[in-house]
Amino acid sequence: MKAICVDDAALILDHTMSQLKQIKVINEVQGFTNPLDALEYARNNPLDIALLDIDMPEMNGIALAAKLKNVQPSCAVIFLTAYAEYAVEAFALHASGYLMKPVSIERLAEEIEYSVAGARTLPSAHITVRTFGNFDIMVDGETVSFGRSKAKELLAYLVDRNGASIKRVEAFSVLWEDGEYDYSMQKQLDVIIRSLRSTLKDHGIGDIFELKKSTMRIRPELIDCDLYRFLAGDTNAVSTYRGEYMNQYSWATLGEADLSRRFNELMDG
Repeated sequence: MKAICVDDAALILDHTMSQLKQIKVINEVQGFTNPLDALEYARNNPLDIALLDIDMPEMNGIALAAKLKNVQPSCAVIFLTAYAEYAVEAFALHASGYLMKPVSIERLAEEIEYSVAGARTLPSAHITVRTFGNFDIMVDGETVSFGRSKAKELLAYLVDRNGASIKRVEAFSVLWEDGEYDYSMQKQLDVIIRSLRSTLKDHGIGDIFELKKSTMRIRPELIDCDLYRFLAGDTNAVSTYRGEYMNQYSWATLGEADLSRRFNELMDG
């Protein structure tokens, strides 16, 4: 692998370069104290990975990463920084890693191994739900297709509620926002609920959805979900969060803000 390391502090740069040269998968590494020089180098040389400081003059590491991605889209980016508050912004650029200084060679090697292997993934399970980025549910690795988009959105909202029961009127207000919950729309909601139940049953996972006369809920104990792992403090799940949560749905912005706050707290800790 060909790498560059960019840090305006020469002593830190030299230390990181020394560490990189001890990592077997790194065949060639170039160091820069000036981000502009690093960008110019990237325009003329193939790169596999870039290790970037964030707080730098001329151009900060976030801006440099964005420009590097334009020049070499497949180049993995790992941030090495003393500032936890940039983490969400960094992961929005699909960074491969975000390490707090000082960084041990073991931790650095681990992050680089992740970047070589590609995107991090959570352990596979029979029923897997992904909420980071776009919402999807998979059964034995196959993505479930929904006949009605609002049926999928209803399931997403129930996953967001993490096992809490919701009333029909709440489900309606989420799916139709400012719509009027009259008799006609109550019937329309019934159609969506039937469609959701039918889709889940067809895929053999109908038991994850619990419906009572006036309420409904998801059974979180039956699914493997990145959100639930994150909330439980699973470090692998935390590492998959990139500042995006159920992008398809406007109501998910509150959940995204809460996850980002939690993520920053974890990074600060």
